[in-house]
Amino acid sequence: MWTKMLDVFVTHLFRKGDFSLTYPDGTTRRYGDGGTPSVAMTLHDPTLPRKIILSPELAVGEGYMDGTLTLADDDLRGFLSLAVDNIARQGSPWFHRPLDLMRHAGRWLKQFNPAKRSKANVAHHYDLSGELYDLFLDKDRQYSCAYFARPDMTLEEAQEAKKHHIARKLLLKPGMRVLDIGCGWGGMALTLARDYGVTVVGVTLSEEQHALATRRAAEAGLSDKVQFHLMDYRAVTGTFDRIVSVGMFEHVGVPHYREYFRTVHDLLAEDGVALIHTIGHTDPPGTTNPWILKYIFPGGYCPALSEATRAIEVNDLHSCDIEVWRLHYAETLCHWYDRFMANIDRARELYDDRFCRMWRYYLLACEATFRYNSQVVFQFQLSRRQDAVPLTRDYLYSDAAAEELRHAAE
Repeated sequence: MWTKMLDVFVTHLFRKGDFSLTYPDGTTRRYGDGGTPSVAMTLHDPTLPRKIILSPELAVGEGYMDGTLTLADDDLRGFLSLAVDNIARQGSPWFHRPLDLMRHAGRWLKQFNPAKRSKANVAHHYDLSGELYDLFLDKDRQYSCAYFARPDMTLEEAQEAKKHHIARKLLLKPGMRVLDIGCGWGGMALTLARDYGVTVVGVTLSEEQHALATRRAAEAGLSDKVQFHLMDYRAVTGTFDRIVSVGMFEHVGVPHYREYFRTVHDLLAEDGVALIHTIGHTDPPGTTNPWILKYIFPGGYCPALSEATRAIEVNDLHSCDIEVWRLHYAETLCHWYDRFMANIDRARELYDDRFCRMWRYYLLACEATFRYNSQVVFQFQLSRRQDAVPLTRDYLYSDAAAEELRHAAE
């Protein structure tokens, strides 16, 4: 029964490209229109057809990690590109929709992230060996979407461009007090303090990130300008001229969206500006891939635009600018994957081969989702007053306009 259902499922899904599937009994069937790419998969475990029908994303990811599912020439990028492209076109078959509805109904429980649970979720991913992140990130350890203002940019250049693009949106002036929610390893905070003359308070729930960020501030001679705290953003007090949050909102969870933006509102000065940079998607509200939820980002969810803006609207915040970055993250992930693969022998020494297969799957699945499906990056520029930012975007793209704006604000 399960093999027949899987055949129906794969027939529905793979209509573009050439997909060859060898079942556990040795039977091989071909799917698609015979075009490119051409990918061949073999299932070695007789329980896989049932598992894939019940939860395809989880079962395929686990099968690849465990070696019970293999690909010809280990063409993981080809398979994920083909699968995600077809998923975006076809969607789920009719018999799978009740399972999708059940998953959607339970998403609030999976995304319920009070402070204690948030810390445990963060530790799952960000308290891995610090050396792991050195294997694939840029030197500043920017673990979020880079900004490829030119297609020939290096990863380091594109990450620098991202930070300065955000800094311009914050309309910084020397002496301002800035809060960095989810400060990571401190790169954004240190850049803002060093290059823009502001003081920064950064908060994170990751002990590894907090320790390294604090050490980096001391080594850069910026400890008097930047302070990092191991604490939940909901525990922060005081008033800040600017608030920045890059790659943290994905960990908040839908049940806490209003609480998050209420916190931003309450901590922001009356004439202040906030910049929230987050992964999102252009489809209606949905759920997190269960494999990603289990192995990579427990409690995580990337919002639909409607979910974020609804929470913004009820918290007396003005959306001064909403920018959508489309393929920038696909390019970022491509750079990360290439760097990881160049250092995979060291990754195996740190962990094991199963972990390396998991990390490869994570990076390539995310790249395919940004490249072929609805995943994007949103940047929300928010304020408590409509006139807190200029009426046009000229200050972002013109050095002369930016200089004029700085002088006018002095």
